Order: sequence, then C-alpha cells, then structure tokens
Amino acid sequence: MPRHIGIVGCSAEGAALCYRTICVEGAQWLGPHAHPEVSLHTHSLAAYVQCLDAGDMQGVADLMLSSARKLAAAGADFVICPDNTIHQALALVTPRSPLPWLHIAEVAAEQAAARGYRRIGVLGTGWLVDSDVYPGALSARGLTAIRPTRDERDEVHRIIMDELVSGVFRPESVASLQGVIARMKADGCDAVVLGCTELPLVLNDQNAALPTLDSTRLLARAALRHATAQGTMA
Repeated sequence: MPRHIGIVGCSAEGAALCYRTICVEGAQWLGPHAHPEVSLHTHSLAAYVQCLDAGDMQGVADLMLSSARKLAAAGADFVICPDNTIHQALALVTPRSPLPWLHIAEVAAEQAAARGYRRIGVLGTGWLVDSDVYPGALSARGLTAIRPTRDERDEVHRIIMDELVSGVFRPESVASLQGVIARMKADGCDAVVLGCTELPLVLNDQNAALPTLDSTRLLARAALRHATAQGTMA
C-alpha cells in the first residue's frame, strides 16, 4: 500500500494546489483515479502571520508541530508543508516531530541541480527572501541564490499577501512579477524558483522570462515518489 501523506497547510491556495497535484498525478504511479491516502491539517494563516511578523520562529514551529501530531494521529506516515516561508522553523520542528518531513527547498534545489541551472532567482514573501531557506539549500549543491532588490521584495510580498493568498489574480500584478523575473534574467539568472506556493497559480514556463522551479508541484511529486516507494526522504 502507498504511504499515507500528511500535509501541514499554511495558506489555503498553496495547500489546495499541492493536494490537487497529489490526487491528480497519483494516477501516473498507481493507475486511473488512484492516489495515496492524504490528510491535511492547517491552523489559521493569521496565527502564522502573527508569529512571522514578530520574528517568533518557535511559535511557527509550535504550530507546525501541532499539525504534525494531528496528522500522525490520523495515520500519516510522513509530512510535507506546501509553504516555503515557514520552512525557516523546520530545524526547530524535526527534533520533536512524530513524523519525518520532506523539505520543499531541498526538493527544488535538487531539481535545479538536475536541470543544470547555476544561478537561481528566488521569488517569495519578504520573510522567505530575507531568510536562508533557499540560499542554504542551493549552496549545498553548489548553486547560487539571487534575491530580488528591496523594492522588488516589498512589491512581491504585497502581491502575495494582499492578493494571491486570497485567490485574487490581477493582470497588473502578474505583469509586475514578470518584470522582476525579466530583470533577474538580465542580471544573469538562468532559472527562478517560485518560492511561494501561490506563485505557480499565475507564473509558469510559458509566461516567465526564465525557466521556473514550481516548488508546489515539485514537492507534491516528491511526496508521490516517496509514498509509492519510488523515492527517499529529502
């Protein structure tokens, strides 16, 4: 039997995309209409935002652990978190977690290395871009992470938190995101990681100036590989 996947959600749109990808693409491993058992738990996004605004990583970790424990009780065999930002707290989570975790940035970095990229732009919330989540994961594979400028970070953060997490997709905001990616290409980046799980809802290889690393779907596919014994924990 496939392993039971637990999803620790944070924002609804990103968690929903990850869940949907697991269910739809599960058929590639298990046959028509089939997918592993999946359980999802999420605390209020507001609780996470309050901790992030206060720089309270222990508070973020406690929320993640609370979800992991509930998922363990529901029978999950391992967990994933389709939210890049709160991976800042994962080092505080794993020593106390009842279940093993896949790491979204390590999954994306592994793909970047496999595809031969070397200089990767990082798009995401201000909390994520200011953190070491992606620089650490990429540098471990000999790759370089490039952050947006301060003004770009602020605008991307605004678009994510004021619009995308609420399912609001404005053409002018998509154009702004595309402009950041085009500027990163001009600065020598050869790919961009969509380091917010809502960004793949509006950006992809067809409308971006750089090849995209879709962290949401990459994590879902890594979970499928692990659940069907065709992959190992990151």
